[in-house]
Amino acid sequence: MNIAEEIKKLEKLDINNVASWPMLLKGIVVLAIAIAVLIGGWFLDTTTQIDTLESAQNKETKLKKEFEEKQAKAARLDAYKKQMDDMQRIFGEMLRQLPGKTEVAALLIDISQVGLASGLEFELFKPEPETPIEFYAELPIKIKVVGNYHEFGNFVSGVAALPRIVTLHDFVITTQKQHGEGNLIMEATAKTYRYLDDEEIQQETAKKKASKAPKKK
Repeated sequence: MNIAEEIKKLEKLDINNVASWPMLLKGIVVLAIAIAVLIGGWFLDTTTQIDTLESAQNKETKLKKEFEEKQAKAARLDAYKKQMDDMQRIFGEMLRQLPGKTEVAALLIDISQVGLASGLEFELFKPEPETPIEFYAELPIKIKVVGNYHEFGNFVSGVAALPRIVTLHDFVITTQKQHGEGNLIMEATAKTYRYLDDEEIQQETAKKKASKAPKKK
């Protein structure tokens, strides 16, 4: 086959009269167009579908992880409920150790009686103004007693054994000769606590809101 002659034949082809082209050439052109269409379809459609598929796979992975986390939480739900029940029971027990408003006076008497039973001499027993804190109020009591280390120890143990919560803070122990040989002075703050009733809690909440409200100019 003479390549030069074939090239000349191709040069003489009429681009506007494709029907007159040789069959082989028509087949080659059709094949080329088909390949071009396939490649264009790949980039225009298939790549978009691949991106959509990858996005769906990522979403599936995320949803699967969320499902596993929720499944794990659901499996621990009974344990959480038991823990919550235990916390409520403990909270209730602690709350019952806080005196009500009518029981505070009796508790103050109990504290002073523990001191007297321990052999201490009271020089000061002064309840201070109470401080509301959320659902309870703190009642500090300034005390000053005379005794020895053994009596102080009995007093602290006796206070700890009371059925109501009483804590001792800010201990200061000094010696003073006027109280006799071996006697000491102990100053401390005893703190007891009482729970606030619903009305008192509402009043405290209203006070806090009022204090946070912007002041009018």
